Amino acid sequence: MIRPILAYGSPVLKKKAENVNEDYPNLSKLIEDMWETMYASNGVGLAAPQIGLSVRILVVDASPFALNEELDPIEAQTLETFKKVFINPKMIKEEGDPWTFNEGCLSIPDVREDVNRHEQIMIQYQDEKFQLHTEIFNGLVARVIQHEYDHIEGILFTDHLSSLKRRIIKNKLTSISKGLISVDYPMKFPKKSKLK
Repeated sequence: MIRPILAYGSPVLKKKAENVNEDYPNLSKLIEDMWETMYASNGVGLAAPQIGLSVRILVVDASPFALNEELDPIEAQTLETFKKVFINPKMIKEEGDPWTFNEGCLSIPDVREDVNRHEQIMIQYQDEKFQLHTEIFNGLVARVIQHEYDHIEGILFTDHLSSLKRRIIKNKLTSISKGLISVDYPMKFPKKSKLK
């Protein structure tokens, strides 16, 4: 089932999410819905807070980035097959030279800005069977994971921007929260007027 994505300004997007356990109700259905919602909105990642649930679950499918012709073949191959569910992830380490990439977010449509993130991360997480993993990821995979991980920490990519940049896009962000934009996937807007 495709769920509506919460827009910028929704309180749950600024809240630190809670861990889940194996008894979490309808967990496999939730994960299935997250994949379906992400694909329907042409995303490469989705965190549970973006569909209104303040829990530490994220899904990432980096394969669309594999089409980038500037990538070396090894990274392209990694991206092509990278599809993972992260349950209760915990960032252990972020290292390497920060690099800039133009990011967007399904909760903040039509806004793209350059964001600096570390080249490499070490993250601990559980899979759908609640098996514990500790892994190191690099490059674009690391970036997508960092972006989605921020969501479960109550951080948006716009929080990484300078105060000047945030002032420049303030009106656009206000329009998004009021639903004064056109999107081709279902969304919920926190400040949308109920008046017709």
